[in-house]
Amino acid sequence: MTKLLDFFERRKYEVLLAALLQHLFIGIFISDHENYRDIIWPINMFLLGLACTGIFMGKNKWKGWIKNFLFILVVLLPIGISFTKDIKVYFDILNIIYVCFFCFIFYEVVKFLVRPSYIDTDVISAAACGYFLLIEISVFLLQFLIYNDPHSFHGMDMRDNASIYMDLVYFSSISITSIGFGDIVPTAHNTKLVASILGILGHFYTVVLVGIIISKFTSRK
Repeated sequence: MTKLLDFFERRKYEVLLAALLQHLFIGIFISDHENYRDIIWPINMFLLGLACTGIFMGKNKWKGWIKNFLFILVVLLPIGISFTKDIKVYFDILNIIYVCFFCFIFYEVVKFLVRPSYIDTDVISAAACGYFLLIEISVFLLQFLIYNDPHSFHGMDMRDNASIYMDLVYFSSISITSIGFGDIVPTAHNTKLVASILGILGHFYTVVLVGIIISKFTSRK
């Protein structure tokens, strides 16, 4: 058990990166959306929540309390989805809590990136985690908006929760990377503005990240 915890602490950013990837893109391998929502989603949310706890190893107590509280919420909320399919308020709360949770994790990752004056696998993995955390934040923010206004996007697959989530992962990814294929388009003013902010944040994160990495190489020399 001690060896497992030591490995988890040493490789926490690699573990978080793997958890983020499986959470965002596991839909590639799943065609049954009902099983995805009722079984796969709670499992991969638990794995992601567990991976996020590694970021707080060795932190002060109040961050540990916040981490534990958010972890419990993040793990329990997906379980209720199959029982609250038509309750809009439940999904609003779920999306807001996820946005707060991933913003909290993103803040801790960026703090780590700024601190050390060296480049290693942790720094590279944390940099990648920051990118995928931005996608997570944007997915749940846009999901909150689309549940409140189903007509705020054109080209979305609105058949079920899983389809909406997967389409938003796709849209958020191409918006943050500024690819923009144009097959999914925001039509309401609020979703247009949020999509604009996402594109700006993606570019800003990339520019700042390049600056941080260059400065670390310079400091190392």
